[in-house]
Amino acid sequence: MPLKWVFNWQPNAGSTVNSQILNEVSQCVESINGVKEGRWKATLTYYKPMLRDQALAAEFPRDFLGISLPEQPNKYYFILRGHKIVLEADSSIQLIMEKLQSYKSRVALNFEGFQYQLGDFQLRVGKVVPTHSENLRGIVMEQVEYLPISSLEKSRQLMEEFVDIWQDAVSKRSLPGHFLHIEPNFSDYGLADHYTSQHTAVQYAHVMAQLIASVQAGQAARN
Repeated sequence: MPLKWVFNWQPNAGSTVNSQILNEVSQCVESINGVKEGRWKATLTYYKPMLRDQALAAEFPRDFLGISLPEQPNKYYFILRGHKIVLEADSSIQLIMEKLQSYKSRVALNFEGFQYQLGDFQLRVGKVVPTHSENLRGIVMEQVEYLPISSLEKSRQLMEEFVDIWQDAVSKRSLPGHFLHIEPNFSDYGLADHYTSQHTAVQYAHVMAQLIASVQAGQAARN
């Protein structure tokens, strides 16, 4: 399983995310000889329980997320950040949930853009937008390392060296922000050093939390 780091764009104080930044970041990948290979898309959904008795709401988790990943089209991943749980299910679970009417989608967000090949690495750069909308909510980058290493610790130095090259290229464009990678504590979720798609799902859940926090911070600054 190729190892991944997922980043989100952290705007500088007082600035917001816009499509111009996304275009500049894409040009940045091409400036370090990234070869465009096609499109990619992942979808993250926040679920809420269908309750007949609203008094029971406190008994259900507020941060119940589901995510579909392009490299695992037959799988679906659930994350409960508050309880530090990640589960892998068959993709048909979404239809079962719909029929049972136990949970429904509160909001769904698409992560979508282009993927590029750079030697042994693959970069995916994309926007975060609500489904059925073009309202840009954030920018994400997924760094995939294709060398035959699936150990988080053994690959760390290679990943960091690549990130240094990448951040240097981005800094030359004087953009109002930077890419941020905060690695979740995977062991909290019962995940080992050997990388799996569940590690990717957990990273997206944490990136989403960071995006929400930066949007709220920006709104607070404007108010």
